[in-house]
Amino acid sequence: MNKPLRLRCAHSYGPFFLLLSLLLSVGCSRDTATARTAAPVPVQVAIAMRQAMPVTQKAIGTVQALRNVAVKSQVDGIIKGINFNEGDEVTAGDLLITLDQRPFENSLQIARADLANARAQAARAAAEADRYQQLDQASVVSKEQYAQLVTQAEMTKAQVDAKEAAVANAQLQLGYAQIRAPIAGRTGQLLLHEGALVKANDAAFSLVTINQLAPISVVFSVPERLLDAVRAAYSSNSIMVHVTGRDDAAVQADGVVDFVDNTVDSTTGMITLKARFDNKDHALWPGRFVNVELRLGTEADQIVVPTQAVQTGQTGRQVYVMKPDHTVELRQVTVGRTAGEVTTIASGISEGETVITDGQLRLIPGAHVEVRTLEEAAAARAPKAQKK
Repeated sequence: MNKPLRLRCAHSYGPFFLLLSLLLSVGCSRDTATARTAAPVPVQVAIAMRQAMPVTQKAIGTVQALRNVAVKSQVDGIIKGINFNEGDEVTAGDLLITLDQRPFENSLQIARADLANARAQAARAAAEADRYQQLDQASVVSKEQYAQLVTQAEMTKAQVDAKEAAVANAQLQLGYAQIRAPIAGRTGQLLLHEGALVKANDAAFSLVTINQLAPISVVFSVPERLLDAVRAAYSSNSIMVHVTGRDDAAVQADGVVDFVDNTVDSTTGMITLKARFDNKDHALWPGRFVNVELRLGTEADQIVVPTQAVQTGQTGRQVYVMKPDHTVELRQVTVGRTAGEVTTIASGISEGETVITDGQLRLIPGAHVEVRTLEEAAAARAPKAQKK
């Protein structure tokens, strides 16, 4: 009873399995057939070229003033005048703040009067010593009395030296009443104004801060694994650095590394470098974060393609290559380094091959393509936009 039943089941399902196999065969070849019969896909292309590629390392840097000075008063006094505006460019020696000079002028007059008195006493003592010298030679006075007069003359001469030093110090204090810029740079916020009392060398307070903006430096760190390459490049020639703004692409500058730290940070595995920039246009500002590209040299004979040609698929990096018959082939590639708008290809692409740089989303292996420039693609889309 069971055997005839199994025969009937196999006989009744035979056409179903045959139909299923036909459908699967049609489905597997649908992509290839579609690729052959579909209209050409507009794409943009580029030629894989062989060229030298710069060896670069990217980092985040901080702009630092090459010199920074907190201006303080060296004497106690009352602010009498402000001779600059906040944010002004100043040069070394420019008068910034004037203190009330009258107390210092009085002290200088007192010191000069004391000096005049000391000089008079010294002149009198010297004259007495000269007169008694003749008496001593004639044995008219005792040796002890003559020695006392000579000692007195020497003491008054020393007092003159002390008073001269006091006058010089009083003149110095008077000079400190005029606070001048120690360096050239841009002034910051002024924290005190006319009539305010300032203290000498106040550790917790400064009158204004001056930052040197040109030239200026950028501080950044690179991994310890690059230390040998950095040292080799630094010792053989200058290491070029290119920086751009984090949020403002218009901020761009080229500089040279002028400092490599003498130790690697054991906690981060990074080494600190400094680069100097002319910054004549003041595009780099102290405290600003910038993108840093460190250029350590070049590698010759590298196969390069535009970076936008390299796509990421399920099996890794891939590139669409256009064959001479204007069909495309999907290649798995090994990527080297990316520098700007180009990427090196270690394997998978040969020099002179044509790669797809735009339009990959509409492509499948074997698809027919049509090369268009940016202008042609824009012109093709224009009628559609007008119809809408």
